Amino acid sequence: MSPIDRAAHLNRWRSRSLTEKSVLALGMMALALVFPPFPVAPVIALVMTAATLLGARVSPRIWLGCAAAPLGFLLVGSLSLALQVDSGGIGLAPGGMTAAGGSAARSLAGLTALLFLALTTPATDLVAGARRLGLPGEIAEIALLMYRFLFLLAGTALAMDTAQAARLGHDGARRRMRALGALIANLLPRSLDRARRLEVGLAARGWNGEMRVLSRRTAVSWPALTLVLAIEAGVAGLGLWAW
Repeated sequence: MSPIDRAAHLNRWRSRSLTEKSVLALGMMALALVFPPFPVAPVIALVMTAATLLGARVSPRIWLGCAAAPLGFLLVGSLSLALQVDSGGIGLAPGGMTAAGGSAARSLAGLTALLFLALTTPATDLVAGARRLGLPGEIAEIALLMYRFLFLLAGTALAMDTAQAARLGHDGARRRMRALGALIANLLPRSLDRARRLEVGLAARGWNGEMRVLSRRTAVSWPALTLVLAIEAGVAGLGLWAW
């Protein structure tokens, strides 16, 4: 089981209604897009991080592990907005700091909201909720299979890297680069082979194209939903004040 799945199934808010968590996460993302980035986006990022780490009690290590790569992309994207390259070399772009700061703040707010939803709600519950809203079954099946394949890809890469290390493939920078090249070259064929065997296994068990999984459907807690809407109303009021 991946750390994301483990956190989604074992967090404190696992039994909370999907409606409550979706309204909180998607509502905050919408507020981050509609209102000015400052001070709304930092407040949203703080609220969603607190909800994930303090409310749902998700491990900070898992949260940081999931946020590390997106934060790296966010940093690189912000630098590309803030800097410009011309005949005089590299310098600050006109209005670049403002654009970079606003974009980074909005992106961080959206990232924390998305991490909250991903780390507190299993993928099966999300897909089941989308089905209830009218998502076609074919798209739901593709989403589940793609989600499974991503972790299949990561597991294959980890197994290959461990095998290379056991054969002294990481002894020195030269060998490590050669091992990395071999890993990249062989990762996709091996993963596709495992995916093919997974498909054959499903067909042998009578799979007819529909993947039924168990998902909890918890009744909405109206006090909790009211609190969520009140928090979002407060953030919206802050945004209106900033305008």
